[in-house]
Amino acid sequence: MVSVLLLVGILVAVFVGYNVGGATTGPAFGPAVGADAISKTAAGVLMTVFFFVGAWTIGRRVVDTLGRELVRDPSVFTLEASIGVLFFIGAALFVGNFFGVPASTSMTAVGSIAGLGLAAGELNVAVMGEIAIWWIVSPFIGFWVSLIIGRYFYSSLNRRLAMTRSAGPLYRIDRSRRVPIPFPTDTTTWRELGGVTMVIAIGCLMAFSSGTSNIANAIAPLVGSGELEMNPAIVIGCAAVGIGTVTIARRTLETMGNELTELPLTAAIVTATVSASLVIFLSAIGIPASFVIIATMCIIGLGWGRATRPITVADAVRGEESVPVSVDALTADEEGNELPSIGDEDPERIPSAVDLFNPATTARVVLMQNIVPLIATVGAYATFRFVPIFGL
Repeated sequence: MVSVLLLVGILVAVFVGYNVGGATTGPAFGPAVGADAISKTAAGVLMTVFFFVGAWTIGRRVVDTLGRELVRDPSVFTLEASIGVLFFIGAALFVGNFFGVPASTSMTAVGSIAGLGLAAGELNVAVMGEIAIWWIVSPFIGFWVSLIIGRYFYSSLNRRLAMTRSAGPLYRIDRSRRVPIPFPTDTTTWRELGGVTMVIAIGCLMAFSSGTSNIANAIAPLVGSGELEMNPAIVIGCAAVGIGTVTIARRTLETMGNELTELPLTAAIVTATVSASLVIFLSAIGIPASFVIIATMCIIGLGWGRATRPITVADAVRGEESVPVSVDALTADEEGNELPSIGDEDPERIPSAVDLFNPATTARVVLMQNIVPLIATVGAYATFRFVPIFGL
């Protein structure tokens, strides 16, 4: 018979999963909903399906890291401690939403569990060190990969991927068949259809990457406590995420989720692909990752690479030209236009407006992404160390 305390733990985990679904659907499918390619309900369904696939296949590796490896003795995950950890994760979501910046639930989960491990004297320093190193390295990998793409490949990508939306709906539903089938309308071009399909596919990739990393935030403490087996825990967590995707996520879809949707289509596709691929890689080796920080660094790198196109490497080495200080370069390009060769581009085409990358906003995002997990770590340590109810 399920104990009352376990039921409370499951309810708190469901609350965390619900908020994860609400917070991650907008960034993944905001562009597709904004382009009228799919409805909000369809976005929620796709988010749920691909989140589950990511959680079931790769996400269990991150659950093992947080629930069984980050602390040397998993027995410290009593039900009371598990509920406490989940409380700090849920509180981080609230703090991030209050300040208008999504807190990294992955980093906060690690911080809360690390606080528990420190209080119990059971923190696995080697695992914590490996996680911390990847947290530092992965955003810079995203930055440099995106910078190279922005400088050397963005021109051809922009020419091939960009599209112009036609007037009217993208498709109509043929209900004369036994199974309703969508067909492109007369005004929809094949290029437009392909572009929209790619936007939806990128959303599915981001949903998959979210599942690989974020499922652990909701269920790792309960799995680590031994009160829930891995498979039913994943099902419960994904069900909670699914509820969030079709309810509270409708608001984030309305506002397009995050700054990625303000980018040109080409830049959004590059940023989302690089960021999601890095998160999937990190999840595959058991490292919980922050998509927001990686994506922010990808945006900066892509814009910086685009901004340095007016000069050649040889000119920069000789000191004949200075690197443009603006990284708002992506907004200079008309969708589908081919850019001049490197060194031949007019620097005047690089705008100084902060339409793409606002340094103050980026600083606030990065600061909050690191401050909230730090608060969770200190708060968890103090709570588990000095509150008698936990008995560590």
